[in-house]
Amino acid sequence: MKSQDIRVNLATEDYLMKNYETEEPILLMYIQNPCIIVGKHQNIYEEVALGNVEEDGVVLTRRLSGGGAVYDDLGNVSFSFVMKKGRTAFGDYVTITEPIVKALKEMGVEDISINGRNDLFIKDKKISGNAMYSKGEKMFSHGTLLYDVDLEKIKRYLTPSKEKLKTNHIQSVEARVTNIKSHLSKKYQQMTTEEFRDELIMRIFGVSSLEAIKEKEIKLSDEDAINIQKRVADIYGNQEFVYGSHQEFSLKRRAYIKNVGLVIAELEIEAGKIKDLSFSGDYFSQEDPNEMIEALIGKRLIFNELMKELELLAIGKYFTGLSRRDLVSLLLGEYSND
Repeated sequence: MKSQDIRVNLATEDYLMKNYETEEPILLMYIQNPCIIVGKHQNIYEEVALGNVEEDGVVLTRRLSGGGAVYDDLGNVSFSFVMKKGRTAFGDYVTITEPIVKALKEMGVEDISINGRNDLFIKDKKISGNAMYSKGEKMFSHGTLLYDVDLEKIKRYLTPSKEKLKTNHIQSVEARVTNIKSHLSKKYQQMTTEEFRDELIMRIFGVSSLEAIKEKEIKLSDEDAINIQKRVADIYGNQEFVYGSHQEFSLKRRAYIKNVGLVIAELEIEAGKIKDLSFSGDYFSQEDPNEMIEALIGKRLIFNELMKELELLAIGKYFTGLSRRDLVSLLLGEYSND
């Protein structure tokens, strides 16, 4: 895949599944700029530190498959197998990831296994998350490979539920993952991400050069490219879809803020936007926050959007001692008492 835009790559994968006929499975390998991809059914407001993502200019999208949120950067290699149904059972990640596992073992990775529902591990550290999607007579299974990812960014951008961490008996998200690079045989540890990708492809196909499988490369036409860009606009780059216009849910934010007191915000989200909002706590105020609430109804929980809507309002009237930034951080679920 030549694109480093996750939205284009997901759209290409989706387009090929629906429109490209072949008896052989299609193997896609893609490397992309920093991005967050949430699963189809996830609540983006609970899973992602949206303020940090927006501040750093990280691309945020949603995929058609289920599973959890992942962070990719230029140190990650994503792979996808696009195929007809019947080649493997839906949810059989052991079979679908076998070529990847075999290639990594050949490159020196020891103690690699599939654990849980859909993850690849080296010992007790996750190196890959996988998900499947099925439509009609076709399906794809895609996954990540943490080759040389900036792992510190994972805890900056992802906020997995306490229930998930508790279930896995793990204290933090960064404790769960490791990069593949240091687990490879020494002769492979100096590879760039692109070289690592190419080595995987050659081993999966059992060849010594990419030139040997040149005839298997899929060439996209100009019409294909136009249709793929349309899918980007309609789905993967569509903010209504990304922020969960297909979901309705409630949020409760709670924080004790120094010199302000306890502030609790309860939100109803519909079509990805604030439908209702109320506050409680032991804070002081001069006025009820009705005007402020009215300004926020119909807005998405996006840092810059909320800051702009509150720009002309005197927040201190509604919450004595509270700044606009701290209020927005509270609504986003990112307020820290530290």
